[in-house]
Amino acid sequence: MPTGPATRTGSGPNRRYFSGVTTVTDVTGAPADVLHTLFHSEQGGHEQVVLCQDRATGLKAVIAIHSTALGPALGGTRFYPYASEAEAVADALNLARGMSYKNAMAGLDHVGGKAVIIGDQASTDQGGIKSEELLLAYGRFVASLGGRYVTACDVGTYVADMDVVARECRWTTGRSPENGGAGDSSVLTAFGVYQGMRASAQHRWGSPSLRAKRIGIAGVGKVGHHLVEHLVAEGAEVFVTDVREDAVRRITERYRDVVAVADTDELIRLDGLAVYAPCALGGALNDATVPVLTAEVVCGAANNQLSHPGVEKDLADRGILYAPDYVVNAGGVIQVADELHGFDFERCKAKAAKIYDTTLAIFARAKTDGIPPAAAADRIAEQRMAEARPSR
Repeated sequence: MPTGPATRTGSGPNRRYFSGVTTVTDVTGAPADVLHTLFHSEQGGHEQVVLCQDRATGLKAVIAIHSTALGPALGGTRFYPYASEAEAVADALNLARGMSYKNAMAGLDHVGGKAVIIGDQASTDQGGIKSEELLLAYGRFVASLGGRYVTACDVGTYVADMDVVARECRWTTGRSPENGGAGDSSVLTAFGVYQGMRASAQHRWGSPSLRAKRIGIAGVGKVGHHLVEHLVAEGAEVFVTDVREDAVRRITERYRDVVAVADTDELIRLDGLAVYAPCALGGALNDATVPVLTAEVVCGAANNQLSHPGVEKDLADRGILYAPDYVVNAGGVIQVADELHGFDFERCKAKAAKIYDTTLAIFARAKTDGIPPAAAADRIAEQRMAEARPSR
């Protein structure tokens, strides 16, 4: 079977990886290495993994519940054309575990879950598999878990999709305001990243101000374009890049002072770059990018920015301050969690603003313990989850 993506192992989302290579299957037909990961490795320990199929609609999905130690598992639904089912399962396990750390660090009464739907997210009339019938079938699978897993938007799924899923499942967030939801969570995701960036500036330069700082953003989609708005309003010098020309054009037409560069390779080499903000896919910090990165701070919205273990140390050795991704990008999950209790934007924004203090606390813990900020964030999250378990 095909080789899946490198998937994290260890006690935190910033730790070790396993290869994801699948060569044999057990008697159930499930990839043997995935089962080993689930039942025997430190990367596993998930409470529940559900494989979902509805042949009539083409639905193939994986729902992974990492933990319910603090409350129901909460995490989005990713719609992606994985190369294999094994890759999809591995991604769901990894993402669910990461959500446990994100939710714990955000102070939510939720831990981690994640779902992935295998296939092209385009609608059926555009060559993909997404349809109303498929989303309704998916909603029935989520509903069958009885509230152990609460879903939301993620890569490839949108507010309109959650409105459909919610017709079959009450444990759906990220819905439109017209359907009792909070709407687009990327607004507060960007706000949280902005607060993490301000905290990073405070720690590095002694002031939270980003005025006149040269900031490079890779990815100006759902979250990145809102982040640009915050930075431009503060007077930062903003540079952007994106693989989609229309996304870049939308930014440069609205903000005449924002500068577009050809690609991420050019962006990370800019002279005088103060902050690099990866806001697209994961793995942005790797053996090729870290040695040439000119920024003093890395703080962005992308998940899983560290491509492999040791990258956080490489950053520290170069004097680059890294704001852990799952800490600073938690504004979105704060928003969708609030939706379960009757959404109030100002209440959510106040909670997301605390990402500033949380980020500073992580930097302080890292300095005290003599470890990188990523490891410090893991320790704090693990402590909160461990303290919750005996009482549940």
